[in-house]
Amino acid sequence: MEYTVQKLANLAGVSARTLRYYDEIDILKPTRINSSGYRIYGQSEVDKLQQILFYRELGVSLDSIKEIVTASSFDGAAALREHREKLLAKRKQLDLLLANVDKTIALTEGRTNMTDKEKFTGFKQKMIDDNEKKYGEEIRQKYGNETIDQSNAKVMNMTEEDYEAVTNLEKQVLETLAQAFENGDPAGELGQKAAELHKKWLMYYWSEYSKEAHAGLAQMYVDDERFKAYYDEKQPGGAEFLRNAIHIYTGMKG
Repeated sequence: MEYTVQKLANLAGVSARTLRYYDEIDILKPTRINSSGYRIYGQSEVDKLQQILFYRELGVSLDSIKEIVTASSFDGAAALREHREKLLAKRKQLDLLLANVDKTIALTEGRTNMTDKEKFTGFKQKMIDDNEKKYGEEIRQKYGNETIDQSNAKVMNMTEEDYEAVTNLEKQVLETLAQAFENGDPAGELGQKAAELHKKWLMYYWSEYSKEAHAGLAQMYVDDERFKAYYDEKQPGGAEFLRNAIHIYTGMKG
């Protein structure tokens, strides 16, 4: 069966403009252009669009999706199995979050008691979800899904003592960074102490440490306005200073 842009858009629940854009960036080309100049899509394009929309739902960037679905080694069946596993993991996270929301509602209505452990589990899940929503696409593109999934799992396994420690470390990083900034030397004792504390803070989230990844993250703090605003809020130029200190600490360049 063949579809025009409008028919395929209606079938897939996307806009015709989206399909035209996918054609323009060579991620989903029509089978042919008919004599009236309309784009015509066949079954293989329908299947590829399904794959594209799956990846978009998982927060993968269009550039990365294009590399995946246009690669000669692309295996549609294997991709679907991978999608299924990721969707199951996502459903598990959502089920956990929903269960905690239900318990919280019941608690506020006086119908049940929620343990501190249950409250903390819900809090950690919300922290992960908020981070995914805000930064997910960028960090998954930079570090890969496996690395980020491992980091999320580490957060879920974090104890309240761990959370208190990592929160205190975050404060120490900012305080030391402010002192080092006043000193003006990212290679100085305070600048390098800020970089060391930042590494300790990271290891509550990362499964393993690499100087390259640490330096790359520091560069992202400067390149991404959202990260930059966090470190520049109290001290304009703080993000670049921390980046420089970490690059000296790791011996790497961004």
